[in-house]
Amino acid sequence: MSLGRPSHVVLALMLAVIACSPEGSPTALPGAPLPGLSADELARFRTGQVQFDRVFTPDEGLGPLFNENQCAACHTDPASGGGGGVFVVKATRFTPPDACDRLESHGGENVRRQATPLARALGIEREAVPVEATEQGRFTPTFLFGLGLVEAIPDRSILEREDPEDADGDGVSGRAGRTPSGALGRFGRKAEAATLREFTDGALRLEMGLSTPLTPTESGYGGAVVPPGTDPVPEPEVDDLVLDRLVDFVRFLSPPARSDYGQAHRDSVARGARLFDSLGCTGCHVSSMTTGESEVDALDRKRVFLYSDLLLHDLGPEVADVCGITAAPSEVRTELLMGLRFRDAYIHDGRSHDLDDAIMRHGGEARRARDAYARLDPRARLLLMAFLNSL
Repeated sequence: MSLGRPSHVVLALMLAVIACSPEGSPTALPGAPLPGLSADELARFRTGQVQFDRVFTPDEGLGPLFNENQCAACHTDPASGGGGGVFVVKATRFTPPDACDRLESHGGENVRRQATPLARALGIEREAVPVEATEQGRFTPTFLFGLGLVEAIPDRSILEREDPEDADGDGVSGRAGRTPSGALGRFGRKAEAATLREFTDGALRLEMGLSTPLTPTESGYGGAVVPPGTDPVPEPEVDDLVLDRLVDFVRFLSPPARSDYGQAHRDSVARGARLFDSLGCTGCHVSSMTTGESEVDALDRKRVFLYSDLLLHDLGPEVADVCGITAAPSEVRTELLMGLRFRDAYIHDGRSHDLDDAIMRHGGEARRARDAYARLDPRARLLLMAFLNSL
C-alpha cells in the first residue's frame, strides 16, 4: 500500500467534501482568495490574477534569458499559485564554515534555461552553471497559498523559537535566515526574502528576465552585461502597478481548507496529529502561529496552520546542495505543509514522490523524529499519513 499522495479517486472525494477543519481553517479550494476581503481588496486580487496568468513576450521585456514566460507556468497545480513540474537551478560557492558566495555576478542565483530569439541569434541558447560553483541544486516551485498570512506573522513569533545552541537538548537548533540587509527572511527555501514584494520581484527578475522598479537593471547573461541588441525594451519593464497587483494576488491567496471525510476519518486524523507531535515533528513543523494587527481584516490576528517555524534547520548531508545568504548547504527553511495533500513531489528538490520516502530522507536535526517514525508499526504509519493527507 502506498503511503504517499492519495489516489485521484480519493482526492476527488476530498475536493467534493472540503469544509472547515476542526481548527477553523478557512473553507477554500486551492487558488481562492482569503475570506473577508473588502470589495477593493478582492478587485486587486482579481487584477493580480490576470497578471499572474499573463504570458509575457520579448516585446514586453521577457528575457533575454528566462525560465518561463508567465508566473502560472511554474505555479499551476492544482490552481494558479500552486506548484508544478518546473525546476529552478541554482549554483553557489561555499567555503566552510560559513562563507557563501551565491555567484550573483556569474548567474548562479538562477541558471536560466531559455533565451529569446534575439539572444539565440547571437548564439546564446541558455545559461551554464558557473565554473566557480562548488555546489548546485534544483528547487521545485513554492506553493503560494496562504503566504500573505505568513508575511503577517510578527517577527517575534518566529524569533522566539530560535535555539541555535540547542539549549533545551532536543537536537533541534533552528535559527532565523537573514536577507542581505539583515531583515528576517521567511520566504524561499533558504529563507532569503523578508517580504512578498521582494519575493515577487526576485521571481520576475530571475525567472522571466523582467526588470522592475525595485531592480531596474537586467540581471545579464552569466552575470555579464546583456549583449547589445538583445533587450530593446526600456527599463523597468514591469511598472509599480503590475508589481503591486502581483503582490496583492499572492498576499490574498487563501490556504486550502483541511479535508473532512466525516467523524471516523476525523478520529484517524486526530490520532495521526497526536503522533506527528509525539514523534517530534512539531519541533520544526510548528502547527500554527497567529498574525499580528493588520489594516486588512482578512489578515488581522488570524491563526495560521502553516506547520512550519520558518527557521533554518540542518537536515544533514543527503539533502545538501547550495548555500544561502545565512544558510549552509545542508540548511533549509522548514517547509510549510499547508496544502500538502495537493503535492506529488516532496523535499525542496522534488526527489521524493511519496511521503514515506520524504520522511525517511530527513537527517540532521530531524534524525530523531525520522528514527522514531521508522519504528512505528504499519497501523500507526497509516494514521500519520491520514493526518498528513488531510493538510
